[in-house]
Amino acid sequence: MISHSPVSRLAKLGLSVFLVGVLGACASGSSAPRPAELGANPALLGVRTAWTTPVGKVDFPLSVHTTPTTVTLASSEGVVTSLDARTGAVLWRNNVGAPIAAGVGSDGQYAAVVTRNNELVTMAGERELWRSRLASQVFTAPLVAGQRVFVLGADRVVSAFDAVSGKKLWVNQRPGEALVLRQAGVLMAVNNTLVVGLAGRLVGLNPLNGTVIWDAPVATPRGTNDIERLVDLVAGVSRAANVVCVRAFQTAAACVNTDRGSVIWKQAASGAVGLHGDEQQVFGVEDDGKLLAWKLTGGTEVWRSERLRYRQLTAPLVLGRSVVTGDATGLLHFMSRVDGTPLTRLTTDGSAIAATPAVAGTTLVAVTRNGTVFGFQPE
Repeated sequence: MISHSPVSRLAKLGLSVFLVGVLGACASGSSAPRPAELGANPALLGVRTAWTTPVGKVDFPLSVHTTPTTVTLASSEGVVTSLDARTGAVLWRNNVGAPIAAGVGSDGQYAAVVTRNNELVTMAGERELWRSRLASQVFTAPLVAGQRVFVLGADRVVSAFDAVSGKKLWVNQRPGEALVLRQAGVLMAVNNTLVVGLAGRLVGLNPLNGTVIWDAPVATPRGTNDIERLVDLVAGVSRAANVVCVRAFQTAAACVNTDRGSVIWKQAASGAVGLHGDEQQVFGVEDDGKLLAWKLTGGTEVWRSERLRYRQLTAPLVLGRSVVTGDATGLLHFMSRVDGTPLTRLTTDGSAIAATPAVAGTTLVAVTRNGTVFGFQPE
């Protein structure tokens, strides 16, 4: 989720709308650093725009669900859309009747979103199956897996529902700080474990009953006020087999062995968006736009690039020989995964890239805040 200020990502439970608006206004201004000059496009990769499809504006922490043939996403006003990844043609649409706060989660059969009035809505294609009122706000897309829908609330309550009937199956509740991030957190399946970011900890839960299997401390709250103590884990996770690497908000990047629930390595890092990587390296974007690469084994820094500084970048995507990230002006930057040098860049509609770029088969998918979905393919 792109934000013009780290402060505008924060929310007090119960007071989020007013607090975010006031703090965001105070933090913005003409004193912001000037984005790095890009120079000529090196155009070292051949990539073309294959299709574009309008879906409606996006002003929430969007998660784009892809399969090799489909792209499923949602707009702020409440329309969930599934597209053909090869052509951009609309396969189905479903209007849930309320603005959306989090989504989309899907397993290819069922899809789920959470509305701004705290309703979890689950559908099978364009047919709504059920909806359930939640106790708190949600900023993280639901996880749909194993005929279940899992939800991570802003109050750090994890809930599980039957995907077909909507019956609540279990709840896991842990104490947390009063201040939370108004952006998506970590909620994923790793083999037979539900892996969740709860404050500064990565926790493995039994998906059948919600009991804790392991608990790995990634970052420890410090400081004397709520902002200084905020260490939430943010969406955008790098996974290689049983190793999951995550970012703690403006504190650290770390990798965890999910078989044992142990932290393999941890490095100080000041970013606010997630990570991505492969079997050799993990890539991340710092708040000031530096792009970093760490070794998967050991966490040693491999390289850093300052060519995209202050461009308000999305979390990265590793794709072929590139690391791809979007910026606040609607550009997609392809940087070499070897040393961070530019390979090419693509334009969209001039509004900010709204979510981490995603891949569906051979199509690179980017979504803008103005609500245009772009499908790019190699030439």
